[in-house]
Amino acid sequence: MPVVKRVPSTGLAPEIGIVHLGLGAFHRAHQAVYLQRHLNRHGESDWGLCSANLRSNRILVDQLREQDSYYHVPEYRDREQVTLREIGVLREALYVGEGGYDLELLLQRMAAPQTRIVTLTVTEKGYCLSPATGLLRIEDPAIAHDIAHPQAPRTAPGIVLEALRRRRVAGLAAFTVLCCDNMPDNGQRTRQAVSALAALQDEGLMQWVNEHVAFPGSMVDRIVPAMDGESFTRVEQQLDCHDRAAVVCETFSQWVIEDHFPLGRPDWEVEGVQMVDDVRPFETMKLRMLNGSHSLLAYVGLWVGHETVFDAINDADLAHFIERYMAQEAAPTLDMPAGIDLAVYANDLKARFANDSLQHRLGQIAMDGSQKLPQRWLLGAQRLLDEGRGLACTALGIAAWIRYCTQPLPGGSAHLIEDPLSATFADLAGRFEGTSLVEAFLDLDEVFPAALSDRAAFRDAVQCAYDELARDGMGRVLGNFAALN
Repeated sequence: MPVVKRVPSTGLAPEIGIVHLGLGAFHRAHQAVYLQRHLNRHGESDWGLCSANLRSNRILVDQLREQDSYYHVPEYRDREQVTLREIGVLREALYVGEGGYDLELLLQRMAAPQTRIVTLTVTEKGYCLSPATGLLRIEDPAIAHDIAHPQAPRTAPGIVLEALRRRRVAGLAAFTVLCCDNMPDNGQRTRQAVSALAALQDEGLMQWVNEHVAFPGSMVDRIVPAMDGESFTRVEQQLDCHDRAAVVCETFSQWVIEDHFPLGRPDWEVEGVQMVDDVRPFETMKLRMLNGSHSLLAYVGLWVGHETVFDAINDADLAHFIERYMAQEAAPTLDMPAGIDLAVYANDLKARFANDSLQHRLGQIAMDGSQKLPQRWLLGAQRLLDEGRGLACTALGIAAWIRYCTQPLPGGSAHLIEDPLSATFADLAGRFEGTSLVEAFLDLDEVFPAALSDRAAFRDAVQCAYDELARDGMGRVLGNFAALN
């Protein structure tokens, strides 16, 4: 049994100063934890938290309401050491998914003068932007709804915009919009989504948003696996914590934020948050080194037969493959400030992947690949080609992703493709195979920017990797990489 350090929630935060969109596991184990630490330190705070689920998981909202919005976060250093935090800074949990019964209350909270910051973790697809171009997908049915019915929005950009409209009408200053999702230049991308939607609704509102709303960028980092029955059982038996809203994570946590908050902010820097002028180098480092490696572990590891990150990183050939990717295809594309040692960062990542207390499933990481690949692999791949470097690891990852989206995994087991383009993938798989299938995937302009997909060197590398994978199997392909060392 692990040694458990228990940290209760102390202090009061009766006033809601931050509203969050996306009441998922990551938010509860990351941003809410920083706010709880802030509350415990001060004893009293006007930075209480209201969080809303926009798409699903009404059950979680109901559970939190039964618990007066209290829940627990077990932070595992390893199987032997865990910190169990009680979180009480969440003062209100709302649900605006199917049925949307809390939508008006959420908009009222966001429009209230006490709310000074709105944060978001709605995943890459939640912004309704094209992964390849970054432009608002006006053909998206939810965006079309928000254009036609701006006061009853369904999307995150639509909800933010309607709340800002209400504040403008009321003569209130705009809240700061802080994106905490894994996207390059995530502050500006959030601005793009909200501003583009405003342009389709109200030109004056668009101008007001562009002039008055701050959209600082941020980088967030903490490994937070999805909770399942096994996770809850472990928390109950090992930690004596009977909490169906608990969320397990690693001890490591990082948050880097551009310091632009016109209405003020908590003194996050005291809790270890890095407040900087430009978050982009840190953001890109994390996307390509950590998230890029995670996606490789997922798509490559699933084809070897692994189920978790821990299993995958303990495969010697796969571990070598990841080391090569980070050293030769991720790190060379980064321009970091002085003092950042990417070799040390890579070693730290391997150690985090090898945390045996986390059951981080590769299938969870593999979700929504069409939204993730551009920022994790493709932008870096463009730079590699520009500099005359190879991209064998990235090409194999793309080939593995194509096969994952179109074919059963080893053993013939069927798997659900959770991706906004899943219907497109199924259509392509039904009409093409082999070389023509790869060509059809690389022609998906929703995923692959033309600046990359038009390059013969890129298409040839992916095709070669796909052919080798189909002919030899992933185990032998990884062995070939290991032999190159």
